[in-house]
Amino acid sequence: MPAYVVLLRALNLMGTRGLPMAELKSICEDLGFQSVRTWIASGNVVLQSRKSESTVKSTLESALTQRMGRPVGVMVRTAPEIAAVLAANPFLGLHNSNVMAIFLDAPPAADAHLNLKNQTNEQLRLGLREIYIYYPDGQGQSRLIIPALKHGTARNINTIAKLAQMSAEL
Repeated sequence: MPAYVVLLRALNLMGTRGLPMAELKSICEDLGFQSVRTWIASGNVVLQSRKSESTVKSTLESALTQRMGRPVGVMVRTAPEIAAVLAANPFLGLHNSNVMAIFLDAPPAADAHLNLKNQTNEQLRLGLREIYIYYPDGQGQSRLIIPALKHGTARNINTIAKLAQMSAEL
């Protein structure tokens, strides 16, 4: 059965109006997904399903929108796709916590790395359905505005490595 990595976008998972990870796991199980595991309180889920990637996405988006009372973005990658994202990291050898991948539903626009605001020393590279960013001074110090992030969700390489490992174990 295929393994998937699910990445939630812009969802408060700990606040009073948020969604605790235990509840997120329960929602996934109630939807019929199997081997559901969450990773850190930032909207990362690994699961198995016989459903297609697009059906996993739409099923979760619908359930989470109903639960939260507002749209919740969901990005889905298969276990081989998440492993490929990790392997394609163009900033290999740099501090992993300073390297992010923005996950998108579709390939990034060819000029996505050009339409930026407040760029200083940050570096961007385009992937298949991702945009890789290296923050030499750390993301917290950066004022970079990436318009493509409005439609995606970002994870650092350390998180991606863990999710790749977890999904490969299923």
